[in-house]
Amino acid sequence: MSRLDSFINRMSAQRDMLNHIRDHCELPPESTILEIGLGNGRTFNHIRENFPHRRIVAFDRQLGAHKSSIPDDGNLVLGEIDRAGKPFMTGEAAFVHADIGTGYPEKDAVTLTWLPSMVAAMLLPGGYALSGLPLDNAQLQPLPVLPHIEPDRYFFYRKIL
Repeated sequence: MSRLDSFINRMSAQRDMLNHIRDHCELPPESTILEIGLGNGRTFNHIRENFPHRRIVAFDRQLGAHKSSIPDDGNLVLGEIDRAGKPFMTGEAAFVHADIGTGYPEKDAVTLTWLPSMVAAMLLPGGYALSGLPLDNAQLQPLPVLPHIEPDRYFFYRKIL
């Protein structure tokens, strides 16, 4: 598969799963959504459009998003995410989306030493997580992705109560 086709498949899976969460997962009212990896802001923009009355906090190493996809003041956290995300490990987020995989197994292996526990600590009990990397954590129950999404393309979880 070409890298372009792989990218399109990943983005389609991401969009379809985000829409699935919007349409089928009841998120507690007035709870925060966390976007780990703002990047160019496309996914943040989609989340903001689909959850318009929620606070959405985005994290990234540095700001590289399009000006139309930058979070409001106070909702952008810049810096190394493994450190910058620690103040948000409060168990209060209804939904965490993490798309910070690089496609380089050795780099992603380092990320996976801290990302699963960080996401679990950020979520409130019953909260949902969607990730481009597998989140192996005893507090995160794997959920099935939509049937048309290739296995291991995207990962869906719910925090166990």
